[in-house]
Amino acid sequence: MLPTVPGLERLGVKRVPVPVPFIEAGGPANVYVIEEDGGGLALFDAGIGTADGEAALLAGFRELGRDLKEVRRIFVSHGHIDHYGYARATQELSGAPVFAHPRDHDKITWRNLRDEPVERYVQYLVRLGAPAELQSRIREMVARTDRYARPVENVEPLTPGTTLKFARFQAEVVHMPGHTPGLVCLWDQEHKVLFSDDHLLEAVSPNPLIDLEGGLEAGLDGDPGSERPRHRALVEYLRSCAKVRELPIELVAPGHGAPFSGHVPLIDRLTSFYTRRQEKVLGLLAEGALTAAKLAPLVFPRARPHQLFLILSEVLGNLEVLEDQGRIVRRVREGVWVFEKV
Repeated sequence: MLPTVPGLERLGVKRVPVPVPFIEAGGPANVYVIEEDGGGLALFDAGIGTADGEAALLAGFRELGRDLKEVRRIFVSHGHIDHYGYARATQELSGAPVFAHPRDHDKITWRNLRDEPVERYVQYLVRLGAPAELQSRIREMVARTDRYARPVENVEPLTPGTTLKFARFQAEVVHMPGHTPGLVCLWDQEHKVLFSDDHLLEAVSPNPLIDLEGGLEAGLDGDPGSERPRHRALVEYLRSCAKVRELPIELVAPGHGAPFSGHVPLIDRLTSFYTRRQEKVLGLLAEGALTAAKLAPLVFPRARPHQLFLILSEVLGNLEVLEDQGRIVRRVREGVWVFEKV
């Protein structure tokens, strides 16, 4: 039976949880089914393209007495497979256009999975000091993407500041980069509801994943050795959190888990959590310069081998925050970046 959320029911919104085969995701991914003005339905996110994901989504529609053919618009919050994986199949059944922020288009169309972008990504991991096993795992992950999703050939731009009108409410598209470069939330100011997808989750902190969208830029000192990605996941995430903190939100409808309230204390806990982690990183660097890959197991001594990419992303995110604060610098040693305390 689908969960009942009065704060969403009055808006003509139903939450359909779709199972995700990755424990790190934070539980089933939510597909929000929204009544359209004039009939039909809109989707905010489309779930994952696995057999279990499809079964859960179709069962949810049957319980609602609706059909995927009624979908008129598909809005993708960000370009991760647990949120867009079934968009192509839904589009083929309904003819509905798919919308996403332009900075995540390449993820959804799979242009970022071509040989050149993938190798650029692998070479970036090399510069972080990542072991060969992680480089191989990244290539394997790319090769397995079609188990969870299919590319959407044409993705329409979802422009920040746009007001989306539905049957019982309207919401502003708000760009909240961090978890991905193009993540967007929907903000219903009248009813004080934020559809936060993976920007705010009650039970877990969103992963600040390494992402080379936009390429690399020289560091603040102009030294080619201090190049860094234009998208600095945790730097941007914390900035986005500061913006969300100021909104008078009464209900958060997240990408995973049940809707919740209390976004301000949640954000404050997240900020304190990251501050403590950055102090831990600084303490480790006080003993000498280290690569991100060397730091990762020191920060996360209990991590398992398959979590290496996640912990490397997390450590790099905190390093980039410290770098922006001028508390550390990065230098090149034998083709690999090392980070040292100022």
